[in-house]
Amino acid sequence: MRVTFLIPAYNEEATIGEVLERIAGLGLESHVLVVDDGSSDRTADIAEAAGATVIRKPNGGKGSAIRAGIPHIEGEIVVIQDADMEYDPAEVPELIDPIERGMADVVFGSRLRGGKPQRAFLFWHLVGNRFLSLLTCVLFNTTLSDMETGYKAFRSDVLRSLELRENQFGIEPEITGKVCKRRLRIYEMPISYYGRTHDEGKKITWRDGFRAIWVLFRVRLFG
Repeated sequence: MRVTFLIPAYNEEATIGEVLERIAGLGLESHVLVVDDGSSDRTADIAEAAGATVIRKPNGGKGSAIRAGIPHIEGEIVVIQDADMEYDPAEVPELIDPIERGMADVVFGSRLRGGKPQRAFLFWHLVGNRFLSLLTCVLFNTTLSDMETGYKAFRSDVLRSLELRENQFGIEPEITGKVCKRRLRIYEMPISYYGRTHDEGKKITWRDGFRAIWVLFRVRLFG
């Protein structure tokens, strides 16, 4: 199956090259799609030099970048891949395996299932993530352990069919809520997590946690 790597990117010139190099080293039949979300650095130029398809757009947030990329997806599987190296592309073959075998519609890479390397830091991010995952389980009667994960794989037709409207990091709970509400076949796979601090470039904040709560309730009640 052909895999599209959908990569939203904003000012990631320090890491985008390594991400693309690691994707190329997987040996998959792939289409690499980088959505440059108004970067002020060389992110887009580096991606183009590496052979990726690049969409340039004004800055609007991760959600707007993902939505801008969806119409350009090719192949049967799409993986949302962050450009910051917090998630290692080497784990993608394992992530997409349940879809390739016809068992899953969506696969979440879980940082909280255990068994893979995890950077030990940012206690309150962990607390917030566990709370949001518990809320997701209660609202949608599921058992997801990591609803905020940035590593998600989909059958391409599934991602195309979602009516998404979040522009910022609210895209994560919006996607999660909508695939859960539709009772799709969702699997989780343990993944490694090489997290960054805010000083190192991490962009999500506590404000995004409150937005996530609102989005989860909105999707549950109104779709």
